[in-house]
Amino acid sequence: MHGMGVRSSRFRLRVMASLVALFVAVAASGRADRFAAVEIEVQPVAGSVYMLKGAGGNIGVSVGADGTLIVDDQFAPLAARIEKALQGLGGGKPRLVLNTHFHGDHTGGNAHFGAEGTILAHDNVRIRLLAEQGMNRAGLPLVTFADRLTVHFNDEEIQIVHMPSGHTDGDSVVWFKNANVIHMGDHLFNGRFPFIDLERGGSVRGYLRNLKTLHDMVPEDVRVIPGHGALGDKAAIRKSIDMIEATQGIVRQAHAAGRSAEEIASRGLGAEWAAFGTGFIDEERWIAILLAGLESGS
Repeated sequence: MHGMGVRSSRFRLRVMASLVALFVAVAASGRADRFAAVEIEVQPVAGSVYMLKGAGGNIGVSVGADGTLIVDDQFAPLAARIEKALQGLGGGKPRLVLNTHFHGDHTGGNAHFGAEGTILAHDNVRIRLLAEQGMNRAGLPLVTFADRLTVHFNDEEIQIVHMPSGHTDGDSVVWFKNANVIHMGDHLFNGRFPFIDLERGGSVRGYLRNLKTLHDMVPEDVRVIPGHGALGDKAAIRKSIDMIEATQGIVRQAHAAGRSAEEIASRGLGAEWAAFGTGFIDEERWIAILLAGLESGS
């Protein structure tokens, strides 16, 4: 049993190390020349709200009489293309930039857009942007909050709500109440296994709790902008909850039965959830996250 435990620990360390390497690569990829072919796709959502897809996290947009507001801003090399897409919607440079969390594929354009706009985010986003990314002054949130913040813009009541110990320790969702649209940040990888950043305050237990809170909070006909994946609805939130509960149960049962991490990975999580492994968190990495969360109690 001791040998099996050592092998399992090595497996988890190897997989978690690959996750850290993946995160570092994503955070640094704003400097890589891999964006030449990226096009910014614009999708109407509801009211004055749109979704922009490019590379990295999906962007939420509101364009109206008060100007332009964006939720997240992908990578710095895409800033000019994002601006062009905003102009195509009749908008200009954003007056307000809302960050759902600090990861580089959601905040890489902060320095560009923050030069003329105001950035708003949870307290921990500013702390981590300073400590981990060395973000310059223009790219830092000027307004931060601890729990929730309401913004009135373009005839919208926009509620920015902190989701504690979820994807990271500084996540928020952005709810456009009048348009009935919620931007979930990385609390939703639509149809995919999520990345839960356990090294930066994230928690499997907290992520699942937050999803359930959000599912109960939003109306049945809400439109959902995920951090990654296609535009969704309330059913997409429910599907993510079901997936996490089911796969967590499989891993918990196998772990209790004394199976090693390698055995759990080789057996897999079943055909029902196979399609969820097509994102950058594949089945093996998701199992490693679940095991790490299980063993740390997070």
